[in-house]
Amino acid sequence: MFTKTPAATSATGSTATAAPTVALASAPGDGPIAHAVGVSDDEFRAALSRLAAGVVLITAHDPDAGPRGEDAGMTATAFLSVSLDPPLVMVSVRNDSRMDDLLAQQPLWAVSVLSGHQRHVAARFAMKGRISDRLLFQDIPSVRGEASGAPLIGGALATLECRTEQRVVAGDHTLVIGRVLAATASAKDDGPLTYFRGKYRQLG
Repeated sequence: MFTKTPAATSATGSTATAAPTVALASAPGDGPIAHAVGVSDDEFRAALSRLAAGVVLITAHDPDAGPRGEDAGMTATAFLSVSLDPPLVMVSVRNDSRMDDLLAQQPLWAVSVLSGHQRHVAARFAMKGRISDRLLFQDIPSVRGEASGAPLIGGALATLECRTEQRVVAGDHTLVIGRVLAATASAKDDGPLTYFRGKYRQLG
């Protein structure tokens, strides 16, 4: 699964230089359209769907949305550790999404690593035709991170608070690399929420 906002589940503009456009070429016959390098969108998605991925919720506070600002969230599976010294992580966000637009202006954000019991959180923030950001956070326990000002989801396996250090445009997504300012890990022995072959799954 690719990082997405629910349509934030998945969530515009970018400060980085646009990447070169890849030309498309028609595949022989009535098959799917293949890129110039030969692989089709369907083939690419099918192959990558076999890669199990952890599920996280990316959150940030938008200080310009209303008099008190507003929190925004996006379910993501394209999230990984980049470096130990300094501590860096990376998340991939879809270009022109709500979260891409916000993180282009707001350098502080947070990550909640979801447990297998938080499928409803992942689904809510990844749904299409999403409701307002404010309503998405209703009934979901959270605390505000001291380092980022972003919501940290209650019951998460771990939380990280980050400050953006670099943004790299890569095709139709932007890779946001952040320095970890604070991190916590739950003492509970819950299994993680994973995404495999187009479905959320509980491990352990």
